[in-house]
Amino acid sequence: MPSLAVPASLARSCLMRASDALATQIATYAIPLLILVTTGSTALTGIAFLLEWLPRLVAFTLGGPLVDRFRADRVFRAAALARTLLCAVAAAALALLPPSGTAATVVVMTVGAAGGLLSQASFVAVETLGAHASHRAGSDAHRVQSVQIGIDQSALLGGPLLGGLLLAVGPTLMLTVVAALSATAAASTTAAATAPVGTAATGSRAVAASLRTGWHTVRGIPALAWLVTGLVASNLALAVTQASAPITVMTRYGHSSIAVGAVWSAAGLVSLAAVAACRRSIDRFGLWPVGASGAATACAACLATALAPNLGVYAVTIGALMAGEGALTVVLRTLRARLIPAAVFGSTLSVTIVLVVVPMPVAGALVAVLPVGSLPGLLVACALLQGAAMALAFRGLWHHRASYTPSLTAADPAVAAHPTSAAADAPRVA
Repeated sequence: MPSLAVPASLARSCLMRASDALATQIATYAIPLLILVTTGSTALTGIAFLLEWLPRLVAFTLGGPLVDRFRADRVFRAAALARTLLCAVAAAALALLPPSGTAATVVVMTVGAAGGLLSQASFVAVETLGAHASHRAGSDAHRVQSVQIGIDQSALLGGPLLGGLLLAVGPTLMLTVVAALSATAAASTTAAATAPVGTAATGSRAVAASLRTGWHTVRGIPALAWLVTGLVASNLALAVTQASAPITVMTRYGHSSIAVGAVWSAAGLVSLAAVAACRRSIDRFGLWPVGASGAATACAACLATALAPNLGVYAVTIGALMAGEGALTVVLRTLRARLIPAAVFGSTLSVTIVLVVVPMPVAGALVAVLPVGSLPGLLVACALLQGAAMALAFRGLWHHRASYTPSLTAADPAVAAHPTSAAADAPRVA
């Protein structure tokens, strides 16, 4: 009878990823909520979302080169420790400041911006560690990815609801919990399986050269370029939905901040189930059909979300949206790891994530400048754009399927010569 014991290294790896992901989800959803509750301003809520995501572009730009040079585990541990210190100091400051004053708002906005930067630096590092594990798994890469995405989706399940509940007690407790989770992530960091590929010196020239390498990799692999194109449009629709959620639930439907967390936590549960089902579906039907089905579901659900007449229907459409996104994430992460060469994974990951994350601050800016009544129309436009872009992207992925299908690459010497054709794994974004 096989042993049911979990290896210590695997347990540490799961704890590391879970605590970091939960800390990120709590902060991502709770900080715009806190701004809306304390100021009542929908414009400041959109700005808070923008400030959470804009610095993440910097983190993605620098994170990949740093991972390639200093090792993913070291970058992850440093980012987690820095977020621990940031949130601990902010929690102490908020305990001494009036809860609805300008100073408290500035502290919360600063935590959102700096915390977002550190969260995405750790994301690049933990995704690189996950990619290494997927490469070692070979043809079972999608199974490794489904476990990792399951952890992320579990954090999505608990993070928004826990953030809403913590905010009901007070922002100091919320930030203290985020600091404790970040400290746990740092303490449980597992060592990377590969040594750094660069020298210890980094600078603007080294970063620029690394990013140029990543950009040339994206441009040189048509399937990867199509994958990124689809993700840009898809993430814009998802980002607008997330940024407008507190305003929609609290202003349009008249419910509390806890209801916002409950809606997204329920959606996380649906997404977690979709990820689990996706693994079996891929075994039976293959990557491409499952990915196309997930994309179609996400596009239709985004459109339905814009037209939802009440909170109940809105919660159902958000659940369908996250189910489609969950299945799509497993497929696209697997494809991306197959397509990106391991030697330049960090640099190329940085470039792809920068391109895909650009819609996040754009969504925050749109929500900040548009009146509440215009948000459903914005969601409709994003859903239509997402549908058109994903249709083109999957058409391109199908046309270039030889670059990521092992059976085809083995049969085609020209494709087999490509350094990424036999690799199997990888992540998508936030």
